[in-house]
Amino acid sequence: MSDAPNAAGGAGEDAFLEAVRPLVDAIGGDSVPVAEAGGDDVVLEWAGRPVVAVRLPHLSESLEHILNDLRRRHGRPLDELDRRAKQAVVRTLEARGAFTLRHGVETVAAALGVSRFTVYNYLNRENAREAGERTERTDGTRGEE
Repeated sequence: MSDAPNAAGGAGEDAFLEAVRPLVDAIGGDSVPVAEAGGDDVVLEWAGRPVVAVRLPHLSESLEHILNDLRRRHGRPLDELDRRAKQAVVRTLEARGAFTLRHGVETVAAALGVSRFTVYNYLNRENAREAGERTERTDGTRGEE
């Protein structure tokens, strides 16, 4: 999150900016002065006054931002992770909507150092496991029948 100038500069507004910084960073956004806010920016208010605008990233940039965050969290390139860790990464990315983007599977496969086929296998395995759990919850069986 960039440090957008804060015209009022009040201590409460500064605390607000610090409080929202991790969220803006997590989504890959940028803070901009309210006066520079565009139509797609989200203006955040504090105590009934606009304080800062958040410029959201383009969807294609969002996937790269998520992948970079996962690299940082794992402490190494994603293609160096073991199979279980890669499967966990795919689950995280699926939950975040990465595979709804055009070329999402290809981008993730390249980052993980696996084929598209492998990513689809990870997704199918996870979806089959979840379907089994849903069956178990609805009819009391283990979902393996």
